[in-house]
Amino acid sequence: MARYGFAALFSEPSTPFSYLQSANFGRSERLIALIIPKNGQPLVVAPSFEVERVRRALGTLADIRGWEEHESPYVLVYNALWSLGPARLGIEPSTRYGTVVQLQKVLTNWQFPDASDLFIQLRIIKSDEEIALIRRAISITETSIAATFASLEAGIGEREVAAHLSQEMQERGARGGGLVQFGPNSALPHGGPSDRTLEHGTPVLIDAGCRVHGYTSDITRMHFFGDDPSPQYREVFNTVLAAQTAAYEAGQPGMECQRLDQIGRTVITQAGYGNYFTHRLGHGMGMDGHEAPYLVRGNQRRLEPGMVFTIEPGIYLPDQWGVRIEDDFVVRERGLEVLSSRVSRI
Repeated sequence: MARYGFAALFSEPSTPFSYLQSANFGRSERLIALIIPKNGQPLVVAPSFEVERVRRALGTLADIRGWEEHESPYVLVYNALWSLGPARLGIEPSTRYGTVVQLQKVLTNWQFPDASDLFIQLRIIKSDEEIALIRRAISITETSIAATFASLEAGIGEREVAAHLSQEMQERGARGGGLVQFGPNSALPHGGPSDRTLEHGTPVLIDAGCRVHGYTSDITRMHFFGDDPSPQYREVFNTVLAAQTAAYEAGQPGMECQRLDQIGRTVITQAGYGNYFTHRLGHGMGMDGHEAPYLVRGNQRRLEPGMVFTIEPGIYLPDQWGVRIEDDFVVRERGLEVLSSRVSRI
């Protein structure tokens, strides 16, 4: 915190709140906030009728102070911080604008800088325990996708398949779901599910993930239902797989994130489909499904051991179909380790 010049950090319920306190309480019009001073015990401000629930979740991890319905919670914030300032209060980036406005009213002459970089640094390197939870989520996701593909039949709808996928995950002890897209819908990177029904000779895309003790997975798999795929589909599938393989095999600690994107994108561009790869190569994952690091042009952040992210190249042909292959990886000292079970063929 001293590196950033913060006297304290402020967060409403959010992923960083959960990471720091091993609990999350959801947001409402009533303020619940975590305040972490540079020195001293963290403080949680909560409605008085929520204090017992917060205490049961946090125990002695934080000092918990309640406010009554007729009181302003920001008075408690002021009382906790006034002796430190005027100073810099680092704001967790998802904090609501209205909350910051109220902080500005009570903490006059304070500064309220964005603390995004600090929170990213806290979470971007995963521990062995975190990686183990991600592996478990990946395993559940992969077996659930496989079971869902095995259940496909002509005439079934995308929504029915999506519901089946969620049920498969629930039966394996996790909550999750995903995108289910047939045929032309699979050409939309974030489309579906819709009322479209399954016909023979149709590509099926499932992009899915679940959560295990707060940690997520993110996997995309393709399935061709019915007749043999066309030569163009095979070409596109193999190009996407080659792009993922090239990035996976090239990844090393110290490499810039944008370089991985460039490597995967070059394979697709050289195959003549560069205009149809419309998103970044991948994103970090952990307690959020999408988090740093992002494998995208312009991101000069360097890979470090313990970073976990997806590599998910895709080619999307409008009004025809799309192909995306997504797997999860962790950076190790000598390269990338795949956490999921990579596909090798259609």
